[in-house]
Amino acid sequence: MLAAVLVAGAVSAQTWALDKNHAKLGFEVTHLLISDVEGSFNSFEATLNSSKDDFSDAVIELTADVNTVFTNNEYRDKDLKSENFFDATKFGTLTFKSTSFKKIEGRNYKLSGNMTIHGVTKPVELDVVLNGPIEHPRNKKLVAGFKVKGKINRKDFGVGEKAPNAAISEEVIIYANAEFIKG
Repeated sequence: MLAAVLVAGAVSAQTWALDKNHAKLGFEVTHLLISDVEGSFNSFEATLNSSKDDFSDAVIELTADVNTVFTNNEYRDKDLKSENFFDATKFGTLTFKSTSFKKIEGRNYKLSGNMTIHGVTKPVELDVVLNGPIEHPRNKKLVAGFKVKGKINRKDFGVGEKAPNAAISEEVIIYANAEFIKG
C-alpha cells in the first residue's frame, strides 16, 4: 500500500523547465550611499518540480556561474570575480535550493531555501509573484512566470568583506524573472 502511494506521488510530480529566453537573474547594490548599480549572471540553470496546480509543494533549484557576472563595466566585473568579492576561481557557482514555497495571498508567495555564495550556505526568504500558469499559444504547453525579489547581506556570505559599507552597501537586492514550461 505504501509503495502504491509513493509511486502515485512520484508520477504526479511534474518537472518545469526554465525557458532561458525569458529569464534573468540579477542583483542590485547601492554605491557611495547615493546610487544603485545593477548586475546579472549571464549563465544559470533552474528547475522546478511540483505536483500541485498552485505550486505550494514546489521544489526550486538554481545554479549560477559566478564567472558570468555582468555589470556593464569590464573593470568592475573583473573585480567582482576576484578574491575581493566572489573569488570565482575557488567558488565558481552560486546555488539555491528551496525548502518551502508557501502561498500568502492571491498570486503572492514566500520562497524559503538555502543559498550558497562564496562557499557559505545561509537560509534566505524571498517574495514571489506567480503569473499563470497559462497555455502557451504556440506550443500549447503550460507556462508559468515567477517574479522573485529579496534581500541578503553580502557579508553574511563572506563577499567583499574588506569593501567599506559607504562604498558598497552590505544589503544586496536579488531578483529573478523566469518563465518555466511544464515538461
